[in-house]
Amino acid sequence: MTAFQWSDGAPIYRQLKERVVAMMLDGVLKPGDALPSVRQVAAEYQLNPITVSRAYQELVDEALVEKRRGLGMYMTEGAAKKLLASERDRFLTEEWPLVLERIMRLGLSTEELLAPASIKAGAQ
Repeated sequence: MTAFQWSDGAPIYRQLKERVVAMMLDGVLKPGDALPSVRQVAAEYQLNPITVSRAYQELVDEALVEKRRGLGMYMTEGAAKKLLASERDRFLTEEWPLVLERIMRLGLSTEELLAPASIKAGAQ
């Protein structure tokens, strides 16, 4: 894991969990890969180990990670597929309606939305 800035908007354990989820979706962590140890993450980010354990436990509860006694935590085989499906569903039900509403309000056409940013910048 790399340097990360915590925000005040959500509990740190939830932000840590989302960071691990992003690593799974981005392919940084692959099925069967070990997650960094609780102690390692706690030391690296100067967190209480209980905070890290809570984030990891939520990942276990969602079957994205499995505990291997004496070995650590590992990404499960179906985690990426499960995450992608749930993130797509969340986007379509929560985020897309707001984006679509904004597009309609601004009167943007499909062509304008699909034009590369460099063309849009040159037209101004």
